[in-house]
Amino acid sequence: MLTGAGISKESGINTFRDSDGLWENHRVEDVANFDSWVKNPDLVRSFYNQRRKQVIEAEPNEAHKELTRLEKYFNVNIITQNIDDFHERAGSSNIIHLHGEIKKVQSVRDPYYVRELSGWELTENHKDIYGEPLRPNIVWFGEAVPMIEPSVELCQKADIFIIIGTSLAVYPAAGLVNYTPSTAKKYLIDPKEVKGDLRGIKFIQEMASVGVKRVVDEILLENKFFEN
Repeated sequence: MLTGAGISKESGINTFRDSDGLWENHRVEDVANFDSWVKNPDLVRSFYNQRRKQVIEAEPNEAHKELTRLEKYFNVNIITQNIDDFHERAGSSNIIHLHGEIKKVQSVRDPYYVRELSGWELTENHKDIYGEPLRPNIVWFGEAVPMIEPSVELCQKADIFIIIGTSLAVYPAAGLVNYTPSTAKKYLIDPKEVKGDLRGIKFIQEMASVGVKRVVDEILLENKFFEN
């Protein structure tokens, strides 16, 4: 399945769609590219420190928790565009983060040097093995998405593909549905009208907590899994 910002909205995490592309009065383009990091690392650190603090203080919501019910009966893989860790904290096991993880930091020189940050505040004193300041472990605009190829491979094997809380406007993630088999059953859960070709996709126009429960119930019932 593929999850986007909409699944975390009910945990109190803002989405760019609901804020005209602004976050804390910053355009996302101004704090989410490498040039911004070079020009003003303090601003970028501050921006992501606040995002990290918000995630740490928030909790997974019912939509995240509902997905764990499927793991009792199916091999479930979650591909998320989100940088929070709500899927992990809700109990899901197999998660690919396409755009990085807010609780981790990485070396500018060596992208494979990734560490979990203790607490929410990244400062200029957090350095890599080369003595250079660590940056947020986020895939910024203009950077490659290293986990897209493993995600494509998973999608090619899907029997059921559930899309939650995304407008399918951000690529390359939005193109993953095109790699699913024609025989795969597909669902899209989002409260807003979604533009584009939805042929072959069952659209549930609901908030994530409502829509995910409906889809999970339907899948379990269709496969004759009855819960007490």
